[in-house]
Amino acid sequence: MAVTGFLAGNVPIKAFNKEVQWGTSVKVMLLTSTAAPDQDTWIYKSSVTNEITGTGYTAGGQAIASPTATYTAAGNISTFDAADTVWSGSTLTARYAVIYYDTGTAATSPIIGIINFGADVSSTAANFTITWNASGIFTFTIA
Repeated sequence: MAVTGFLAGNVPIKAFNKEVQWGTSVKVMLLTSTAAPDQDTWIYKSSVTNEITGTGYTAGGQAIASPTATYTAAGNISTFDAADTVWSGSTLTARYAVIYYDTGTAATSPIIGIINFGADVSSTAANFTITWNASGIFTFTIA
């Protein structure tokens, strides 16, 4: 099972327009296998369909913990990371995760990125954990 991810197509523009910030208002929500993610048309949370339901899961997902942003001059790399995300004692099944900046209104909460787990992933009265890559959730390299 290959896990893949991609940024929403307009994230750089949203960041330069100050619509997205990397901090405590960034959330992760989970979606079913019937979702059809699209990095060009999923612009705001209101565009996202097929959010999961399940024990231990609250609609809208949860805030990422300990968000960090660092810059490495050697290589011109900006890295965005956070603590792994855990839904404790949950019973749920998800295929996708959507990272978004929560403004409190779905129509103005920009999508940052989408993760495809590659297959349905489930938990039954156990922790459902997204283990972010050791190199960061995502990076930008300026060439």
